[in-house]
Amino acid sequence: MTDLDQEWDYPSPHILHTHVRAEDIDGLNHTNNLVYVDWCQKAAWTHSEALGLDLNCYRELDRAMVIAHSEFDYLRASQEGDEAMVATWIVDWDRKLKMARHFQVIRVADGVTLLRARMRFVCVELSSGRPRRLPPEFIAGYGPAILSEIHSC
Repeated sequence: MTDLDQEWDYPSPHILHTHVRAEDIDGLNHTNNLVYVDWCQKAAWTHSEALGLDLNCYRELDRAMVIAHSEFDYLRASQEGDEAMVATWIVDWDRKLKMARHFQVIRVADGVTLLRARMRFVCVELSSGRPRRLPPEFIAGYGPAILSEIHSC
């Protein structure tokens, strides 16, 4: 099955390919919930990096997008050895301070959605930890990936 064959919630996702390792399994014999959180966080980072906004850029600008709120809907369990695709989209922003991402995790073998998640991010100044406006570099980097901007044209 290819990335394009999947039933994604939105078009053109950024996708992180991963698999369930032995150490990801908890006492209930399925993937621990924190593993999904980590996958989503990694998908967000790889997406930012693909948009030209890596950790070095964040440090140089003294700005970062940090998670302010998260919601996870665990729909189905996964087991050791399962391959998964973690998709993310930036679904909205206010062009000033806030951004929202959605995530969908699909098991490759059967195309079943295992998880849906939402995260809200806030731009902060790294040196102070205080909220600050998005710098022009964030507007230029993230702007073309915002679904609400793409579909409002």
